[in-house]
Amino acid sequence: MQINVIGVPIDLGADRRGVDMGPSAIRYAHLQNKLENLGYTVRDEGNVEVPIAEMCQITNPKLKYVDCIVPMARRVAGAVQTSIQGGQFPLVLGGDHSLSIGSVRGAARHKKLGVIWIDAHADFNTAETTPSGNIHGMSLAVLAGCGDESLIRLWDEQVPVIDPKRIAVIGARDLDPGEKTNLREAGAIVMGMEQIDRYGMVAVLERAIERVSRDADGLYLSLDLDALDPRHAPGVGTPVPAGLTQREAHLACELIAETGKLVGMDLVEVNPILDIQNQTASLAVDFALSALGSRIWHG
Repeated sequence: MQINVIGVPIDLGADRRGVDMGPSAIRYAHLQNKLENLGYTVRDEGNVEVPIAEMCQITNPKLKYVDCIVPMARRVAGAVQTSIQGGQFPLVLGGDHSLSIGSVRGAARHKKLGVIWIDAHADFNTAETTPSGNIHGMSLAVLAGCGDESLIRLWDEQVPVIDPKRIAVIGARDLDPGEKTNLREAGAIVMGMEQIDRYGMVAVLERAIERVSRDADGLYLSLDLDALDPRHAPGVGTPVPAGLTQREAHLACELIAETGKLVGMDLVEVNPILDIQNQTASLAVDFALSALGSRIWHG
């Protein structure tokens, strides 16, 4: 299988600058060489065009930079759709989580997908519930058909992009009051750190996979590095204590790989400005390898 690496250097969806350098940091962590050592053919498609913040204006404080994020999402959707239609695997490097409005839409074009969203946050706010106006906190709600019309539709009528009952949020531990209501009303499953601590990652992931893969044509994994505890992944814009261990995140990716249903993946919110010796970007590469079949030992 050929892997298409697609960079999306966007930081318009977040409060802190720096995640626009995430794709470069992940590439610098030997992404292509390590994927090729796993036996994959890798084609780096370069970066999707993204304007910098200085070129954009905030016309709505509840939807910051929406006028620049919508065309970015369209371009990302097109790149991912082209990759999947060509029989390849899109590996999308961020950049903030607003890029998934495009990546998941592109992957789900004419398909029923289940989405596993590994993240400290559920990203299920709308303009009505957001405390910040940051669109990276709305991306999953948009994919579930909730929120601003321009973000929901982009260019077509496929709404929602993902059936909310085929969405599982894993590792959440920082949810806003309004998005809790949105999640309940939508019917998405949330397996936060409490459930992982209580039942273990295997039980949580098996339940999530069983739920989101029902009648689905494939699975899409969107992995925000802030799902990890900041001790392991310091280079993220919105760190939240008491997160996943490095091993728990690897296990989650390994369990997803074992399904044989993964069709695409995002690695988002790596902020090299806040990182220590590129360790968060290196973790991102390792998680991609695990999701694509790497194991310490094949017995």
